[in-house]
Amino acid sequence: MKERLIKVYQGFGLPRLIISAFLLVLILVAAGTELSVAGLLSDSLVRIGQNGIYVLAMVPSIQAGVGLNFGLPVGVIAGMVGVLVAMENSLLGFGGFIVALLVAIPLGIIAGYLYSLLLNRVVGQEMMVGTYVGFSVVAGMCIFWLMAPFKNPALIWPVGGQGLRVTLTLSDTFGGTLNKFLPFQIFGLSIPTGLLLFYAFLAFLLWLFLRSKPGVAMEVVGRNPRFAVAAGLNINAYRSLGVVLSTVLAAIGYVVYAQSFGFAQLYNGPLMTAFPAVAAVLIGGASTSQAKVVNAIIGVVLFQTLLTVAMPVTNVLIEGNISEIARVIVSNAMILYALTRVTGGEQA
Repeated sequence: MKERLIKVYQGFGLPRLIISAFLLVLILVAAGTELSVAGLLSDSLVRIGQNGIYVLAMVPSIQAGVGLNFGLPVGVIAGMVGVLVAMENSLLGFGGFIVALLVAIPLGIIAGYLYSLLLNRVVGQEMMVGTYVGFSVVAGMCIFWLMAPFKNPALIWPVGGQGLRVTLTLSDTFGGTLNKFLPFQIFGLSIPTGLLLFYAFLAFLLWLFLRSKPGVAMEVVGRNPRFAVAAGLNINAYRSLGVVLSTVLAAIGYVVYAQSFGFAQLYNGPLMTAFPAVAAVLIGGASTSQAKVVNAIIGVVLFQTLLTVAMPVTNVLIEGNISEIARVIVSNAMILYALTRVTGGEQA
């Protein structure tokens, strides 16, 4: 029994045990106040499904040897365009959601491939270059949003009749499509069935791919490029495959995020998208050279649940509304901690 507990401890890792214990303490504190624990956990489930695909997007790029994908906004922009096309045509429900995906995925493939060509020229500096690429793409698209040829009055500025608004609501189109699909309650806990099923489906597909022949070859390229060359593998091709997969997942992730959040935030909205996703996958036990789907799942559960529970508990314990301050402190503290985790941890 002792050996089994030690094995579980070594597999799960001390950092995740500490975060889990802290999260449990917060939940116990919330239970002793007027806060609804079931409500907090329900919100956490929504945030897990809402942000989980962003964290999954980190896995292919890490496995391909590119490292953490700080250029996640490249894929997010592709997802934004898909959402806007569906909104421009006032498509409702699953029709709008599917059209947004059908537009976002090809754009994600094209953008991911072009992005990979750049990363293949800066081997060893991918994470730094990716950060600047992400920031640059967001800044460049700010100009495009002002000149975009959209005509739907719900999207454009009322004065002048040109240029997209900063925040667009999806309530009249396909907002909440997945969240409202087969929801149910158990012990007061609301389960967003459709949202979680879609996230689980993508996680399963990625898990299958990583065990396929191309997935294994991509992992070999990431772990040991010299052996990969000796085995006749095209290093740049498999690195590009990892980046394209990561970018496409980011594009899909934005469509899912927007329909769950209920709003599309343009201009500087996607600027910092990569950092919480990076923090989550590292907290989940990944490193800059190795990651698994289980790391992404554990990471997003710990990160988003802690972020959701910590703010209301802090507001109750400290008089006054400091929810925004608490959010910044908790989220950035976890990001800072995660980014100092150079080697990650063993997989569960």
